[in-house]
Amino acid sequence: MTEPLDSPDSPGPAGSAGLTRWQGKTLWARDRSAPLREFLRTESGSALVLVAAIALALIWANTSDSSYEAFWRSTLSLRAGPFGISWDLRTWLNSGLMTLFFLVVGLETRREFDLGDLRERRRFVLPMVAGLAGMVVPVGIYLAFNAGRPTAHGWGVTMSTDTALALGLLAVMGRDIPDRMRVFVLTVFVVDDLVSLVVIAVFYSDRIDPLALIVAIAAFALVLVAVRLQLRRRSIFVVLGIIVWAALRSSGVDPVAAGLAIGLAAPAYTPARGELEDATGLVRRFREQPTPELARSAQAGLVGVLSPNERLQAFYHPWTSYLIVPLFALANAGIVLNGGFLARAYTAPVTLGVLVGYVVGKPVAVIGASWAVTRLSHGRIRPPIGIAAVIGSGTIAGIGFTVALLIAARAFQGTELAEAKLGALSAAFAATVATWAVLRVVRLLPPDRRARAMFGDTRLIQDLIPAVDPDRDHIRGPRHADITVIEFGDFECPYCGQAEPVVRDILTDATIRYVWRHLPLTDVHPNAQLAAEAAEAAGAQGAFWPMHDLLLRHQDELRLVHLIGYATKLGLELNRFRDDLRNHVHSTRVAQDLESADLSGVSGTPTFFINGQRHYGAFDLPTLSAAIRTERDQVVTAARPAPATSE
Repeated sequence: MTEPLDSPDSPGPAGSAGLTRWQGKTLWARDRSAPLREFLRTESGSALVLVAAIALALIWANTSDSSYEAFWRSTLSLRAGPFGISWDLRTWLNSGLMTLFFLVVGLETRREFDLGDLRERRRFVLPMVAGLAGMVVPVGIYLAFNAGRPTAHGWGVTMSTDTALALGLLAVMGRDIPDRMRVFVLTVFVVDDLVSLVVIAVFYSDRIDPLALIVAIAAFALVLVAVRLQLRRRSIFVVLGIIVWAALRSSGVDPVAAGLAIGLAAPAYTPARGELEDATGLVRRFREQPTPELARSAQAGLVGVLSPNERLQAFYHPWTSYLIVPLFALANAGIVLNGGFLARAYTAPVTLGVLVGYVVGKPVAVIGASWAVTRLSHGRIRPPIGIAAVIGSGTIAGIGFTVALLIAARAFQGTELAEAKLGALSAAFAATVATWAVLRVVRLLPPDRRARAMFGDTRLIQDLIPAVDPDRDHIRGPRHADITVIEFGDFECPYCGQAEPVVRDILTDATIRYVWRHLPLTDVHPNAQLAAEAAEAAGAQGAFWPMHDLLLRHQDELRLVHLIGYATKLGLELNRFRDDLRNHVHSTRVAQDLESADLSGVSGTPTFFINGQRHYGAFDLPTLSAAIRTERDQVVTAARPAPATSE
């Protein structure tokens, strides 16, 4: 079924050879982002806000320390009858709003296990070991500096990397950093976030009240039941979440643990095509009869197809990244910096323990754990990135801020608290410089060595099911090629028509092959199924691609009379073509592509895959070309023999 690329008779629907800004998709398309992609984008975008908050806190504290402390020690009380809470503003942030930060951490962890790379559990082994080592080694260094001192109980300060700041700074350092490095870094960070929260709950909480703890556990059990029953009323989860939080607070356990637990309970899944079709039907009913009742029904139907995890992420993640974490930084990062304090602090065991623990301990742990797991597994488990990216992941892990300050506020007071803050801030600066230096050295390498140093192991989970079969699939370009671009498309979908000129520009590269698989969205495109069968009927006579091109150029003319006209134009045997359509001879072939779409998690058009990996983001020429270049680098790296000293 391999055919050459035919030149169109007329410009495509977009009217240009490429779409430089287009990011369209059908409304009902499920944007199942790689589970970390949106998370990474939000964290990266909030980095500047966080850095600005840290700078403002330092300026405020050094301009007027008394007003800084007085403001954050202001009391805020909430009361309802005999019940009430009275905390200062800093405590409301640290133990109240930061619960939502850990909710997002839990949500992302669950989503990564349900949909991401960690759905292959073997891939979690190395990040877990690296994350645990990345806590144990810094804690050991901290204790070495503080052995026999009262400050030794602050060992938890050195455990956790700041996800938002680290990923944001990676984004600032360059777009040539592979996404797989960011994913690896985030997975390691998730481990130390989870364990750090357990440490807070166990070692930095007050005396435990068993009865209140039982109430918290019972309320959380109700959360699990509500999830199991697929209840969709947000108010139910809000009320239960507040009960879990309040009960934990009364029990003596730090209430931020409630956020993590609820986040881990929220499942992530992809909506089935049938669910999307039902939602589309509700929208159609509202369009035909626009009443408030049908509007509410349509809105509930559209929201209902999303998983609880995705709904919670969409609502809370921007708030935590752009407001709550920067507010936390503003409330906790302020310390008075003067010559006398700096001279004492940089020789104090607390500052040195935190600084060396992060800047030295984290890289040693991440790099050492990656090497050890690779050796002990005889290469079966190895980092999904190259050695340079592993080193950069280790150095960037030395940025500790949010959880570090959270634990420091529980472990220290006065001068010791200021020393711990100084150590964390200094470590963040030193780790940033070290990571920049590593990436700068990598950029000086020749292209082939740079690709191997950054990409390393090129094995990825394949999202496309089944894989491309040259004897079955419709292929444009070389029958066998290093790069394969697969599109699930609908001939009546306007966005598929707009993507077509982009595909043609990509295929000017003779080393790329292109595969079309059918995904007729019959609930919104009534002629799409017949058009797909027409393409197959033409393919049976050796003219799939010419018919494919005609259908995409005439998306508003796909009724039977038009299809027969196209067959006439292509010189096909009309009786055979007409009988194939009337008897639906090729409906099974189209159904096979529909099954492939369902197995591959595709429910909207157009959806692209590159070498079996789903492409996320826009479908414009620069974005697709960049993704292809990345894949080509990985293919080249995989094809080149590894140096003998690589193990």
